[in-house]
Amino acid sequence: MLKISDFIIPDWPAPANVHSLQTTRNGGVSTGSFASLNLGNHVQDDALHVAHNRQLLSQFVPSEPVWLNQVHGIDVIDAANADCVAVNCIPNADASFTTRHNTVCVTMTADCLPILLCDTAGTVVASIHAGWRSLCDGVIEATVAKILSTPNLKAGHLMAWLGPAIGPSAFEVGGEVRAQFMAKDAQAESAFQSKGNEKWLCNIYRI
Repeated sequence: MLKISDFIIPDWPAPANVHSLQTTRNGGVSTGSFASLNLGNHVQDDALHVAHNRQLLSQFVPSEPVWLNQVHGIDVIDAANADCVAVNCIPNADASFTTRHNTVCVTMTADCLPILLCDTAGTVVASIHAGWRSLCDGVIEATVAKILSTPNLKAGHLMAWLGPAIGPSAFEVGGEVRAQFMAKDAQAESAFQSKGNEKWLCNIYRI
């Protein structure tokens, strides 16, 4: 049922040994508001449907993905850690990385921004779940710090792919959100467009 044309294949200059994909809603068995390739078991979908959808996905990846319990924080886990790949272990984190061959880092997003990282040699990969809270608190910086612990790896070796997320014409936030980003970096002002009444449209790709 699930086929390669149901995926978004990232267009980025990753080395040949790094493989990446973005799922869509197509190709699964979930119904109703979850139709059809819902991979999240943290929502009210039928657990059997989610399990079936994940089994469908497994045909396209080399190993069981290391699923995360995403909490809009900045914790980053090593997906090759034995505790993370244990049966029924779902770490609380919003990013994962690995230097181990055939290990699958995964994050789930709806409106939030999925970010993939790798280095030019393909020795390390990472996947980030970036909502506004985690972006403001530094989830990207935390992930980069973790992967730069890889021997002989420098920041200049890294590349990133930014996946589909809520658009700047739809992402409305309050003035307190803008204030938090402005307190961290004054240049974040360019990511916000006023709607009046202390409401702002935010470009998540610029914050």
